Amino acid sequence: MADEDVATRAPESDAQEAQTTSGIPGDTKADQGAASMGEHCTTDRPTPAGESPTGEITKYNEIEVYVSKPSDYPHNSGKLLLLLTGGTGVHSTNNQIQADKYAAEGFLVVMPDQFGGDPAPTTTTSTAPAEAHPTIIEQVKLGVASVAKSFTIDMWLARHTPEKVLPILHSVLTSVKEEYADAVSSGGGIYAVGYCFGAKYALLLAADLHKDVAAGHRAPETQAEEGMARQGPQVKCGAIAHGTQITVEELAGVSVPMCVVAVKDDPLFPDHVREQGVEAMQKKGVEHEVSVYEGVPHGFAVLGDYADEGIVEKQKEAFGQMLAWLKQH
Repeated sequence: MADEDVATRAPESDAQEAQTTSGIPGDTKADQGAASMGEHCTTDRPTPAGESPTGEITKYNEIEVYVSKPSDYPHNSGKLLLLLTGGTGVHSTNNQIQADKYAAEGFLVVMPDQFGGDPAPTTTTSTAPAEAHPTIIEQVKLGVASVAKSFTIDMWLARHTPEKVLPILHSVLTSVKEEYADAVSSGGGIYAVGYCFGAKYALLLAADLHKDVAAGHRAPETQAEEGMARQGPQVKCGAIAHGTQITVEELAGVSVPMCVVAVKDDPLFPDHVREQGVEAMQKKGVEHEVSVYEGVPHGFAVLGDYADEGIVEKQKEAFGQMLAWLKQH
């Protein structure tokens, strides 16, 4: 277990143009870059360094999956890595390039559509300087827009609960374990990384779950029937970055080595939740590593084009940390 490392570079927070974003802070919208502290949103310009995806989208059991393979596959079978995205989903160019980066390091990456073709709704947010003294009408408009945005996101989240998402993931895992048995064997199991929304599910797949929960028949937080059988972890090792909707119980439930990348004072992944969850993992003897980054926005570890070189460097650092953890296990 490593001590918590604290980074100190400040984020870029003065973007001056309207930007189209996923309504989930921390989720980059496809083909866009740049951000403010409050939202990880991107401008409609080329992805970093002019990169473009190299994998392909296919289907397993009618579920879309982006697959990215090592350049020397199948000569080198690699290790099977399940990549779980934020709300922008499988069609996000930045998410696809992120998968390619893991593939370039020897992993056979499968990135499923967790949302059944229903990624997070987009909203247009102006980041231009606000008027010093907005009129009453302007204040009302801003308030209404904020409420409408929150309502839209709440409705989207209500459609994508563990009861809906876990069956999708288990269906994909069943198929890819057969399709890429060589990669599963090479790695001694399946690895998982999760960003933002996907972090919660990387944790759930790393836990012992009651079988009815794993099948989507019951919410994880509800009481199990007496004698209900459990299903062991579906992954052998995991890494998550700035998760959303994560509970102490989900962190405490982890049974495999886990790397946690977090942002200090992140309201979407509160410090007390992380600290209590990590303490529970430590008491269980679960191998883990935690790094807490200060002065960066939620979502900073997701590939995106930032003007602030400090964020770019911390993004690379977080990727290196997560990659090293996976390779060590």
